[in-house]
Amino acid sequence: MTSPTFAESRFGLGPRGDDGTVSIGDPRSWAVAQIARFQPAIANLPSRAAIATELADFYELRRTAKADARQESPPSVAMMSKAAMPKAAVDPAIKAARREARDGYARLVGARLASALSTPTPFLERITHFWANHFAVSAQKVTTVGFAGLLEMEAVRPHVTGRFGDMLLAAEQHPAMLFYLDQAQSIGPNSALGQRAAARGANRGLNENLAREILELHTLGVRTGYDQADVTEFARALTGWTVAGVGRGPGARFVTGNPGDFSFVDALHEPGARTILGRRFAEGGEGQARAVLEMLAVHPATARHVATKLSRHFAADDPPPAMVARLERAFLSSGGDLPTVYRALIASPEAWDETQPKFRSPWDWTVASLRAVGTREVQPLPAVALLNQLGQPVWMPPSPAGWDDDAASWAGPDALVRRVEAAQRIAERANAVDARSLAPVLLGAQLAPATATAIARAESPTTGLALLLASPEMLRR
Repeated sequence: MTSPTFAESRFGLGPRGDDGTVSIGDPRSWAVAQIARFQPAIANLPSRAAIATELADFYELRRTAKADARQESPPSVAMMSKAAMPKAAVDPAIKAARREARDGYARLVGARLASALSTPTPFLERITHFWANHFAVSAQKVTTVGFAGLLEMEAVRPHVTGRFGDMLLAAEQHPAMLFYLDQAQSIGPNSALGQRAAARGANRGLNENLAREILELHTLGVRTGYDQADVTEFARALTGWTVAGVGRGPGARFVTGNPGDFSFVDALHEPGARTILGRRFAEGGEGQARAVLEMLAVHPATARHVATKLSRHFAADDPPPAMVARLERAFLSSGGDLPTVYRALIASPEAWDETQPKFRSPWDWTVASLRAVGTREVQPLPAVALLNQLGQPVWMPPSPAGWDDDAASWAGPDALVRRVEAAQRIAERANAVDARSLAPVLLGAQLAPATATAIARAESPTTGLALLLASPEMLRR
């Protein structure tokens, strides 16, 4: 019989230490019941309109500061590239704008972490984190620092219990994705603005980043039957997809809509029909790429790709083939209905095998540790610093592929040392937590005698708690 503590770790975010021993009854029913109870909204989020306006203001500040610097500087300085311009030329207002953007990012990280610490539906919260990593964007760009967190809040969370196709469309049309993968800069060579630029000798053209990553990462998966011609054709279909109210990129004056909203600019769109994966898509403006997404959302390769990733996350680094096939069938038979897939996931015995633990990523471990010591409120900036130190800054993956989901990526010696140090800091901030009584609540039958003995013999309560948080059992779920 599956232990409640294992269920709360594998399918949730780890037990809360201040809740005591919580009876969740049948673990599978506990997980299934959350699907209908999930509340996706997080309160007091910044609006994308405000972020877009701030970004537009930043570009104007930077343009004005650099123009002023060139006018006031000797010719040799005035001719410098943007990258080489002296720091003295940077207006204080620009520094303030960058600081405000970083603070806004930290507030969103804090909101995400607070939700993970207090959620009544931890399985769905874990699923949300999974999908945010699937549709990975990075806040490291000036264009995405404010929007990256909003992609999870606006494109992922509202669709976690809906259809995969709806989440896919919302993610691809979100400003974070359009800026991160440079789609807002793409222009059809034969579009009205493309031809006008060519006549002036301007070197602007098609950008294939978004098309490639949709095929390779978000839907079909690597090496699943598409080729470079499909990527190029899809990129042509996507031309015209951009963001309103920021004032950058070709054809900005043709963009309509509220700041930060998705906008389609016909003057940027490559005219003509497209053939992708052997299927013809008639000319249809913005709807052409939308139709391609609808095909990809229910493609058999997409079903297998999603099923493989979910199986890896919930069962084993080497996804069990039987589980992958089960989730794949659920995806295809339901047309990508995600609750149907989740129920198949919960019903899979491979995900409940307590002899096959999954190594926690830094985010997973941080959330589990803070829940363990009863934390319910966090300060955003220290939370950002902690996750940076542990090597997994929120919404800053190393590539569009997102963060890795296996032990090999997170179990290195240096990473383990950083967790020990973080465990000590978390323990020092915890109030009157007795690790000896907490350990059985957190770990249940997984608590090893060696860990229990080490905690009992610790020289202080703080050290005992740090030993518990950094124990092999807490490093796994």
